Amino acid sequence: MSLGRSIDHWGANPGDAIDAALKAIETALQELLSADPAYWRTGQKKDFLERVEKLQAQQAALRLRVLATAGDIAEETGAKDASAWMRTELLVDKGVARSQIKLATSIAKYDLVAAGLTEGVVSQDKAGVITRALDKIETNPVASAEDLVLAEKLLVDYATRLTANELRIVGKRILAEIDPARFEDAEAKALLAEEERAHQKTALRVWDNHDGTIGFDGVLPVSIGMRFKRLVEAYAQPRKQQLVAKGAPLPPWERLMGQGFSRLLETVDPAALPRHGGDATTINVVISLEELRKDLGIATLGYDETNGTTITAAEARRMACNATIIPWVLGGDSEVLDVGRGSRFFQPIQRKALRLQQKCCRAEGCDMPPEWCDAHHLEPWAEGGKTDLKDGALLCPHHHRLAHNPAYTHERLPDGTIRFSRRP
Repeated sequence: MSLGRSIDHWGANPGDAIDAALKAIETALQELLSADPAYWRTGQKKDFLERVEKLQAQQAALRLRVLATAGDIAEETGAKDASAWMRTELLVDKGVARSQIKLATSIAKYDLVAAGLTEGVVSQDKAGVITRALDKIETNPVASAEDLVLAEKLLVDYATRLTANELRIVGKRILAEIDPARFEDAEAKALLAEEERAHQKTALRVWDNHDGTIGFDGVLPVSIGMRFKRLVEAYAQPRKQQLVAKGAPLPPWERLMGQGFSRLLETVDPAALPRHGGDATTINVVISLEELRKDLGIATLGYDETNGTTITAAEARRMACNATIIPWVLGGDSEVLDVGRGSRFFQPIQRKALRLQQKCCRAEGCDMPPEWCDAHHLEPWAEGGKTDLKDGALLCPHHHRLAHNPAYTHERLPDGTIRFSRRP
């Protein structure tokens, strides 16, 4: 039966009231959209955002109440279910539509959550967090019906003071808060099981995008993932601080994190890595004599020139400062003309001495702290340079790339700083 065409027991047509209410909302929204917030007072903006936050929760409450009773839409239209109709008519992805209908069904079971949404004090995100926590409690053999009621009351109360993420954390241990004696052991066991599942889900995929970048994604257990996040942030944050101090525009945080991750990998000491393929982890670079003599030569990572990943010779020389790298120089018919030696990092004591001597990046005008700089071979290692203090200079990652970029030249000034210039 269609709500819009039905007659209620009092003889009024509810469809008229619904249509009138929706038209009033649409008219009010059009009036607000025609206004320019740039001319609003600060107090008006704050009031608007606070009230709209509440209105969004109430709108979600109404939408979910309709979705909870939307089975007749599928029946009338011949759709498989309401989510299929939403996909066809509203262009909502089926997965999203199903999750919304599932949430609507769950909220219909919990009066306090539904009331919080209706009052606008519980957002849709928080309602989803609460209902998922309550559904788990409902299937918990140790929890009683009274525990479920109390958990719902407590979580709705917390929702008025916490964000959705904070509420999710509270929801995991709400039973322990209700009755520690009964539920703390159960919580510990559940947490242990969750950690075991997380380790089983651990995965990493790495692929070549064939555009000069490598793509990757993966899943880590929380304990390891948070450690990974902190390590990357430790390399990304100083870059942000340096740019802020100089008044330079900030790149997106994701780019800073990507650069931080690159630095984390570049500063791993190969000596600390496990042996791989019968040898300590190394990078083999294959380059022909002809390419080696070019400013813009091309090298291959790995042994296979045909299928290997190609990089510039300049990048290979830059890598030689920070990784164990063995260059293989080939003549005609892949004849090995020279096999280089494995280079290593400047030793820790050498880096400390360089920090003491040089204080910061040696590029002219750069003040990147020494902790975030590479130890660069002034005479390229690949051309016979030695890993010693006389041949070492601290360069930040940006200037280190320039030092190996054939489009730039650099010279050491009398005061020890290094001046970079673009080639004419």
